[in-house]
Amino acid sequence: MDSNFGELPVGAVCVADVQYKGRGRSKNVWQSPKGCLLFSFTLQMEDGRVVPLVQYVVSLAVTEAIKDICDKNGLPYVDVKIKWPNDLYLNNLKVGGILCTSTYKSKKFNISAGIGLNVDNEKPTICLNGLLRELSVVAYQFEREDILACFFNKFEIFYDLFMDQGFQSLEELYYKTWLHSGQRVIVQEKNEDQVVENVVTVQGLTSSGYLLAIGDDNQMCELHPDGNSFDFFKGLVRRKLD
Repeated sequence: MDSNFGELPVGAVCVADVQYKGRGRSKNVWQSPKGCLLFSFTLQMEDGRVVPLVQYVVSLAVTEAIKDICDKNGLPYVDVKIKWPNDLYLNNLKVGGILCTSTYKSKKFNISAGIGLNVDNEKPTICLNGLLRELSVVAYQFEREDILACFFNKFEIFYDLFMDQGFQSLEELYYKTWLHSGQRVIVQEKNEDQVVENVVTVQGLTSSGYLLAIGDDNQMCELHPDGNSFDFFKGLVRRKLD
């Protein structure tokens, strides 16, 4: 959608049944079989400082939509978690992901948000309905259309809050849903000819959307991916904060 953004109205939604050339981080190509919920939609924003945070609003809308469907249908809690920055996990396996891309034109950021969620395809990892079957729930199955509708209901609410009050209005709910509060991670840094490992503890997100962490020396820092590692948490670069 990002390549055809100028030809689409803002808010356009595209839904696919299968995907052969889906894009992931670092130009990774993803293929998704039937049973996945695959969709993209467009947004337009003027403040570039908050554009990187949109992916977190999208992630939260997905997880909260699933919770709502469980509540409304009396289902066991399907606890989908957010792995920073843009993956969705269920039972420690990846069940979905989000990719937001943007271009700048005429003083506005044109954003394409793409979402993939394993709903009824148990391969290559896990899916929502597979978990229901494991829990012996046979009277209900997640439908892609229901999740899509519930997602946009949630996203509209969250996006309005985000634009009016900033991401801090959603932070408490986001931190309840992500995997990283208190996580200890190793940051590798070069010191002359040696690589030094430092352990830091994740505290939350910075205003720019990176990880906020604290070292054992009580020094606050911002963690950035190095752009090379497939796993974000194996390629973190530390920037000390004043």
